[in-house]
Amino acid sequence: MAGPCTSDCRTLIKYLGSKRALLGHIQRAVGAAAGENAVVADLFSGSARVAHALKAAGWRVVTNDHLAFAHMLALGTVQADAETWSLRAQKILAELSHLPPAPGWFTATYAEQARYLHPANAARLEAMRNAIARLDAAPELNAILLTALVQAADRVDSTTGHQMAFMRDWAPRALKPLELRLPELLARPVAGACQALCEDAVALAPTLECDVVYLDPPYDQHAYLSNYHLWETLVRWDQPETYGRAQKRVECRTRRSAFNNRAGIGPAFAQLVNGLRAPTLIASFGAEGFLARADLEAMLGARRYLHVLEVPHRRYAGTRLGIHNAAGIAVGTPGPDDTMERMYVASEKRLDLPWI
Repeated sequence: MAGPCTSDCRTLIKYLGSKRALLGHIQRAVGAAAGENAVVADLFSGSARVAHALKAAGWRVVTNDHLAFAHMLALGTVQADAETWSLRAQKILAELSHLPPAPGWFTATYAEQARYLHPANAARLEAMRNAIARLDAAPELNAILLTALVQAADRVDSTTGHQMAFMRDWAPRALKPLELRLPELLARPVAGACQALCEDAVALAPTLECDVVYLDPPYDQHAYLSNYHLWETLVRWDQPETYGRAQKRVECRTRRSAFNNRAGIGPAFAQLVNGLRAPTLIASFGAEGFLARADLEAMLGARRYLHVLEVPHRRYAGTRLGIHNAAGIAVGTPGPDDTMERMYVASEKRLDLPWI
């Protein structure tokens, strides 16, 4: 069985729905279901936190996410191997760190019209991003450099952890200078090379050959493209049309997932589960999501054994601050401090799980 996770999750970005509290449970469930040479798929990889931890534990991981920035994070921290890229990436990051500021469209949009980043940091970030585009580096090296850029920006942003809005006054961290660091790269697992895909998860499901699938889809109205539109633009570098005080990409109005829709999530999740051939599925869902526990258990019940673990945790900081209008004035009250995350493990064989 693979060993415990040794990855430093502090090097990854702030992310709504982060599964830091579930990492140990997920690894133990994977370990109970599959051997050391197992292939584990993460079909909604997001910040790549779970996939990175699974690679650190020694499994061969296949990630997937249809958003460009999420695919890039997985390509740069899961598919890319330390022994291949660390030295080259470190050298380029050192060179990028010394570039003079180059304010342009990005700085005007996200540091002046909107205030996600201090203009001094945004202008340096813009110079670095233009330089990376000119490099035309190999995909994995390019992803490592862009991951370093996103992580650096995340450490000095002026938000509560998402990009639906920015803070009225600069967050203290936003006044600190941008600092590039090499992302935490991992050695290639003995089981084989990891892979990062950028596909529609439902369409991808029937094509996968793996032992365990981890599922952490969106399960409420909060769309990740809207929550992290700045990272999407930083990675795609396409100067999109934007709208509103938050300067969101205009596609945030139209590009929606069925998983963000109360009527659409049930059919989409059922089609996803029915298409997967892996003997073991592990799924994470918030207790307040659009799918009730009974519905999830019915969909996962085709596999012989189903175990459910409930893990209480504190809400994300931004959701505890209440509801504010466009002027930043509180117009609603904060929600409860705590909520519940459920982890479902459905398998064709009985598993020796530590919480049973």
